[in-house]
Amino acid sequence: IREEFDATGHDEVCFPLMIPETEFAKEKDHIKGFDEEVYWVTHAGANELDVRLVVRPTSETAMYPMFSLWVRSHQDLPLKTYQIVNTFRYETKQTRPFIRVREIHFFESHTCHVSEEDAQCQIEENIEILARIAKRICLPYTLLVRTEWDKFPGAHYTVGIDTSMPNGRTLQMGSIHHYRTNFSIPYNITYEDENGEHKHVHQTTFGMSERLVGALIGVHGDDKGLVMPPGIAPIQAVIIPIISKNSAQDVAAYCARLRDRLSAAGVRTKLDDRDARPGSKYYDWEIKGVPVRLEVGARDIENGVVSFCRRDTGEKGTISSDSVEPGVKMLLDVISESMLAKAEEVQKSRVQDIDSLEGIPEDKILRFGWCGSAECGHKFEDEHGFKILGTPYVPEPFHGRCIICGAETDNPAYAAHTM
Repeated sequence: IREEFDATGHDEVCFPLMIPETEFAKEKDHIKGFDEEVYWVTHAGANELDVRLVVRPTSETAMYPMFSLWVRSHQDLPLKTYQIVNTFRYETKQTRPFIRVREIHFFESHTCHVSEEDAQCQIEENIEILARIAKRICLPYTLLVRTEWDKFPGAHYTVGIDTSMPNGRTLQMGSIHHYRTNFSIPYNITYEDENGEHKHVHQTTFGMSERLVGALIGVHGDDKGLVMPPGIAPIQAVIIPIISKNSAQDVAAYCARLRDRLSAAGVRTKLDDRDARPGSKYYDWEIKGVPVRLEVGARDIENGVVSFCRRDTGEKGTISSDSVEPGVKMLLDVISESMLAKAEEVQKSRVQDIDSLEGIPEDKILRFGWCGSAECGHKFEDEHGFKILGTPYVPEPFHGRCIICGAETDNPAYAAHTM
């Protein structure tokens, strides 16, 4: 994430954890949306505070008073920042590691722009960044514009980033928001344009959390443990020496050279030279999800090959010792493509079009006609227990009738049970 945002001109910042209530209360829709989720600091030691402090649920209200000082002229824009910090929300539902937590390891970008159109261009850049990140972690996702009652408090609109988990429920991995001037007005973030006029900036944010890790574990993992995408695996290849009494020194030396060759070629490689049985090592590295296991014994050295086993499929084979570097790199690329294709196919298979409220499948992501009214949306959610995730950010060809009121519509909606 840092690589992507540094490369696109964002500056990393770090703002305080605690926010005075006076700042938090400036944007009325924002505080209304979080009033049941925030933690309050009311005392310092035994002394009651004159102004309560909120432990940040997100950082708009901590950052924007400074933005109003940093931005003076159109030459200061765009202002593009991000931070990776812990945020806190009082989650009333049962917590689950990586998926539903009260202390959130959170990435958030915050930007300011001269116009609504320029801010929209930032939204498009965020979506391009997301595509590159998702490709590295081999995760499919759907971009859906959230309903008015489910958008981020204070936003003009919110785009949810959803993926499908093995139990058929969807998980929101992140979200992108266009604020227009909804925050710059109460926080007085203005700039002077080329004509000397003072205008409020238009803003965007982009948030992701450790739910990315939860999605990765859930989508790719199996009964043996993790299955790590090669693009982010801390160890991409592990070398297991297959040692016999007469070959111990030669095999150990060969494996050390192999590790050095792969490391020099840019493959994150680990040599497991522990005094343990190969089978025990296989088990350990399968749990950790290392994409490629390389096995080298005296016979492999004699034959000029390195044996491999893929973590994602269990497929085994050999690579010529002379071309082991390009061979392993190619194998990692094949694994990435295979993992993404498999996950995309699973997610695609879980989407089902419906045109009737009879016999709704409980384990599917539903796609249906919706007139867009809150009345029909709430009725569907209340009567059927699904959450309307929203409408496609990228328009999809559709013509039908609202599944609730029957009105003609070109507007498809998606709904699912959520994590």
